[in-house]
Amino acid sequence: MSDTVKLLSLAVAVPEHVITQAEAAAASARLFAGRFADFRHLAGVFDNAGISKRHAARPLSWFDEPHGWPDRMNAYAEVAGSLFVEAATKALRRADLKAGDVDCVVTISSTGFTTPSLDAQLAGKMGFRPDIERVPVFGLGCAAGVSGFGIAVRQAKARAGKIVLFVTIELCTLAFRLDELTRPNIIATALFGDGAAACVLRNGGDGIAAVESTGEHLFPDTLDIMGWKIDDTGFGIVLAQSLPPFAERELGPALDGILARNGLSRRDIDRFVCHPGGTRVLAAMESALALSPGSLDHERSVLSDYGNMSSPTVLFVLERVIQAGLPDRAAMIAMGPGFSASCVTLRRTA
Repeated sequence: MSDTVKLLSLAVAVPEHVITQAEAAAASARLFAGRFADFRHLAGVFDNAGISKRHAARPLSWFDEPHGWPDRMNAYAEVAGSLFVEAATKALRRADLKAGDVDCVVTISSTGFTTPSLDAQLAGKMGFRPDIERVPVFGLGCAAGVSGFGIAVRQAKARAGKIVLFVTIELCTLAFRLDELTRPNIIATALFGDGAAACVLRNGGDGIAAVESTGEHLFPDTLDIMGWKIDDTGFGIVLAQSLPPFAERELGPALDGILARNGLSRRDIDRFVCHPGGTRVLAAMESALALSPGSLDHERSVLSDYGNMSSPTVLFVLERVIQAGLPDRAAMIAMGPGFSASCVTLRRTA
C-alpha cells in the first residue's frame, strides 16, 4: 500500500464569538416576529434543531444591522484567513510537517470569496513554497467536506510522496439576512454556524488511515433543493422542505452505486461518518442507511456543539470518530447543492 494516499492528520478551528441557541432564538424573535407573520409558526425550529450553541464570525450584535457585500466579504476575508492559518498550522504540526513541505493546497469554501484566493493571500504568512499548486474550489456547499477531500486525494495520487493540504472554511452566519422574510432564512438562523477544518494527505508512507475510494452522485433535476440566490445584499439561502424525505428516499441507492463502482457494499462499512445537516436530515440518513435511530451519535454531538457549519462539519465528526477509535473501514458521506452526494471510504492503518 506504499502508493495509497494516507490521511496524516486532521485539525479544526472555530471563530471566537459564541452564540447560544437561546440567544439566537431571542434575537430572531426581536428582529423578525413583528415583520413576519409566519415567524411564530417557525420559532419552534430553534428548540428542535438539536443545537445548543454555535460559533460566529461576528458577535450577535453585528446581525442587528443590515449589511451589504462589502461588509460581508470584508468580514469573510478577515475571519476565513485567520481560520485557514489556525486549522492548517495545527494540521501540519500534528503531521510533523512544515508549510514548506506542502506540494499542493486545496481550499474549499462556498460562503465567501476573495481574489486573489485565500491560499495566495496567505502563502507568505504560512510559508508555502513558490512552486506550490493551488486549487481553490467554490460552490460545492455542504457536500464539500467529502467531495473536496476527494479532490485533495486525487491531487495526492499524482506522484509518490506528494503532500497535499486540504482546508475547508465556511462562514455561514455572514449570509444571515434581515431583509429575507422567508421560511428558509429563519431556518438558517436556527441552524448554521461557522468553522474550518484542515487535513494533511500524502501519497505513501504511514498515516491515521488509508483512503480506499472516492465517489460522487449528481441527482438530475434537483437544482432547487439547496443553494444560494445572489442579489445586491449578498447570498440568500435556497433550502427546500423536501430535503429530508428526498435524502431518505434517494441516498441509499446513490450510495450503493458509489460503493459498487469501488467494489464495495454497505455491508463492508463498519461506521458511516455523516455530515449532520440537521436533526431531521440525520434521522432520514439513519433510515436510508438502515441504521438504528440514534446511531449517528458523534454527528448529533457535533451538531449540538457547533451547528451546521456546512462543509467542515463532517470533518469535525471524523475527528471525534478517530478519537473514539477508527473502525476497520469507515465511509464519510455528505450531501449538498447540485443536488449531490459524496462518499469517501477510509481504512484504518494501525
